[in-house]
Amino acid sequence: MSFRGFCFCYNVIVMDTKELKGMPFSRINSLRRDHGFSSSTPNQCSLGARRDTMPLLPSKSQLQSRTSVAPFRQASQLLSLRPCRVKKSDDTEGNSSGESILLDEEILKRELQTAIEEENYAQAAKIRDSIRLLDEDTKTAVLAANARFYDSFKNGDLATMQNLWAKGDNVCCVHPGASGISGYDSVMESWEVVWMNYEFPLAISLKDVRVHVRGNVGYITCIELVRTRGGSWGGQFAINVFEKIDDQWFIFIHQASPIDV
Repeated sequence: MSFRGFCFCYNVIVMDTKELKGMPFSRINSLRRDHGFSSSTPNQCSLGARRDTMPLLPSKSQLQSRTSVAPFRQASQLLSLRPCRVKKSDDTEGNSSGESILLDEEILKRELQTAIEEENYAQAAKIRDSIRLLDEDTKTAVLAANARFYDSFKNGDLATMQNLWAKGDNVCCVHPGASGISGYDSVMESWEVVWMNYEFPLAISLKDVRVHVRGNVGYITCIELVRTRGGSWGGQFAINVFEKIDDQWFIFIHQASPIDV
């Protein structure tokens, strides 16, 4: 199986600005319009910048040497999936709840500081408890979303997996030993490929689970141990990133890297 990547090279012609000063004004405007030039130093400008794209194609033997994960030995369907490009979405819908959490937390922190400055320590203790409870409630919700993700993984439940992922082109999934995949449809297709050689349910155990949250974004790091029926345990270090949209936590990044267990 091959995964496509790209490196980019830029060919730039450098001219002395004295050459430009000797040109008619109409000629300079023509160069700006047809080729584009920009000043790089007081005495130089770059003219006619052009980007050349060269594909980097790892050999099959190189890829096979990196992983022994069984599902990807016959996963030729992944060739059609797009490279992973996590981009900032212009759609701000659904972020109001996360912004509200951040605002509440900032207000509580300011009130805590004021109470301390006024030596109102009883009030400060109450505010500190409120901050802690707000943080714990958010972490609990993210952990619950993570548990639902691994439950669908364990059972090969594609319908549940589809409901757990955020919709859009900004979601990204990196399966063990494979290149990143972006876009909701491509990510869902990749799970079908991963599961094609599995017998369910799988045995999945999580270790060293850590959760971090801020506002409407939370992420979990953990060691995921997966065992197929009749097989041995395989370990991955996983990062799962969640976003809160319309009061519900959705996963929008999953990355699993093979480790020795």
